[in-house]
Amino acid sequence: MSRPPHVTAGRYAPPAAARELVAVSADGSRLHVEVHGPEGAPAVVLSHGWTCSTAFWAAQIRDLAHDHRVIAYDQRGHGRSPAAASYGTDALADDLVAVLEATLDRGERAVIAGHSMGGMTVMAAAGRPRFTEHAAAALLCSTGSSRLVAEATVLPLRPGRARTRITRGLLGSPAPLGPVTPATRAVLKYATMGPGSAPDRVEACARIVHGCPAGVRRAWSHVLAGLDLDAGVAGLAVPTAVIVGRDDRLTPVVHARRLAAVLPDCVGLTELTGMGHMTPVEAPEAVSSALRELTSRYLTAPATAAPAATTTDTEKEKTP
Repeated sequence: MSRPPHVTAGRYAPPAAARELVAVSADGSRLHVEVHGPEGAPAVVLSHGWTCSTAFWAAQIRDLAHDHRVIAYDQRGHGRSPAAASYGTDALADDLVAVLEATLDRGERAVIAGHSMGGMTVMAAAGRPRFTEHAAAALLCSTGSSRLVAEATVLPLRPGRARTRITRGLLGSPAPLGPVTPATRAVLKYATMGPGSAPDRVEACARIVHGCPAGVRRAWSHVLAGLDLDAGVAGLAVPTAVIVGRDDRLTPVVHARRLAAVLPDCVGLTELTGMGHMTPVEAPEAVSSALRELTSRYLTAPATAAPAATTTDTEKEKTP
């Protein structure tokens, strides 16, 4: 019997949802949605990245659901959301809007967080009226808006056409990843996590990533290879915090710094020493703390009481 696509014990095992539902996107795609925590509490919406699932946010859900209503959903083709006929940035935006409409009352606002492709989802949706209605603030984790393949440093080669071409082929490979083994864990850790990542965190990420169907992984890789959401960044007008690992090889720190410089209302850039691309798993306390700060400032506290925005907040020590 094959192992489930997530760990089943410990901090990174996904907790049971208080409620599950299906949100229907603009093209009819059905999206698995989970709601955790008490009704009426400050709302946080979590959008995961490429090859991941709601299980990726297990640590944040456990940390926040005591006093927040945490909404997490599977991107189309991932987790328990079926594969779709089309993939693209418009689909990402449509899907997020569908989740917001299915889980939030009219006029209700939430902090919306996205990791990697989930952050790109937030950028893609920035101009949508329903996003503007519901977004009080945003958190962008380990993400970028363009030039993803050209600036990835997964391959230890000089920047240029050769590295870009090989990286595109590697990320878009149609081959199944196969079972999780010591060798595949080592590859995933090198490509996506910091060198000091603990074994339980590597295992949690490996199980999730290996659970993504090869066809879905490849289809989304083509979207990411041609990504250009620079206009979406400029249109993301809500207060937005940015988090990145300094050892991120998929979306290196240059992306986060560029986002922080261009966002209309950047309220902090956090660079995590020793962390790679999987920041919600590698540095769960830092990500949960950022979400709590955003809800405190923009959902539960009067707007006049919000402190002044900061331009950079660099965490210099590795989060345990």
